[in-house]
Amino acid sequence: MLKKWLREPLLHFLLIGAALFVLYGLQNDEVTGDDKRIVFTEADIGRLVALWEKKWQRLPTQLELEGLIESQIREEVLYREALAMGLDQQDTVVRRRLAQKLEFITADLAAQAEPGETELADYLAAHADQFEVPGRISFVQVYLNADKRGEQVEQDAERLLEELAQPESSIDMMAAGDSFMFGQQHEQLSEQGVARLFGAAFAEKLFALQVGSWQGPVPSGYGLHLVRIDHMTTARQPELDAVRDKVRNEWLAQQRRSMDEAFYKSLRQRYEIVVADVMPEDIVSGEKR
Repeated sequence: MLKKWLREPLLHFLLIGAALFVLYGLQNDEVTGDDKRIVFTEADIGRLVALWEKKWQRLPTQLELEGLIESQIREEVLYREALAMGLDQQDTVVRRRLAQKLEFITADLAAQAEPGETELADYLAAHADQFEVPGRISFVQVYLNADKRGEQVEQDAERLLEELAQPESSIDMMAAGDSFMFGQQHEQLSEQGVARLFGAAFAEKLFALQVGSWQGPVPSGYGLHLVRIDHMTTARQPELDAVRDKVRNEWLAQQRRSMDEAFYKSLRQRYEIVVADVMPEDIVSGEKR
């Protein structure tokens, strides 16, 4: 029975693990002082109590508090031993998390900065296109299907345009032209909104037309369009008061990016960077050998 038990893989695993920890302990016997001292301050206890009260809406009992403290001590012991054993090394997830936490430092610093009126106004002026209020257009269009009309489509468009342009035209626009999936009437569309329906080239030409008269034909990917623009506004720059919150948020985001980059550059200068001169295809070919 004893011989069978000695052959158990679990026992071998436990023995090997015990040997490793004994060896590790002998290597770290020289570690003394602060590395082997865990201090749990009154502030630490207060933090645990505050977190418990926030979650459970009451103070912890003495027994519960002792359990919280012991849990934190356990975590600290295991954390220090894991670092001492080098378990954090060559671990992509741990490396990424630690790097991210370091970046949070600059993010916290940037969040404490609050822009004044001058900073906001300067940022708005320097990034005018980012906050621009787009122009809007309202128009009616009559569609002529090029696939259906063939070579006659342009002649049909010119004839229909002449009829629509008459001051007292009796043409029923709802019945004129061909059926179009997006309808004839369009209200308060931005150039981007027009482009989504008719294409970018059509939108660009449309915003270059005059208001109030029938014009065209304007081509799109669907065919030809006769258009009458009823109302159009041009793009404009907003007043700071109208976009203050958005400008502030973008200013803070830029501050975070700038501080992150400056912080990283200051740290990078402390290291000598050596990168192997190798191409991806060299690595691939090396793996095949």
